Amino acid sequence: MGDNGGMSDPALAPRNAFVGVLIVWAVAVVASIGVGVFVSSEWRVPWLIVAFGGIVLLSFATQLWYGRTQGFILRVGGSTIGALLLMGVISIGFGLAALVT
Repeated sequence: MGDNGGMSDPALAPRNAFVGVLIVWAVAVVASIGVGVFVSSEWRVPWLIVAFGGIVLLSFATQLWYGRTQGFILRVGGSTIGALLLMGVISIGFGLAALVT
């Protein structure tokens, strides 16, 4: 019988895909709070855009580290859209706080 190449064994206990999404969301919350606290108000939006670019790269890296192709686009999309929404809500909070003071 000929050798058709090595077959890969299925993962018996694959990593939880949702953990990678939660990690990206947690980093997005920490990054947006850090930008809101440490950056002056006129530079806050450009730095939030830079932070979101880093979040997108982190999302890709986290899901590539997961090592499964099934649902890759869904996981990356969910983590980046969720991070965008979280960062937007936090930036709205900082914007409203700047209006009050």
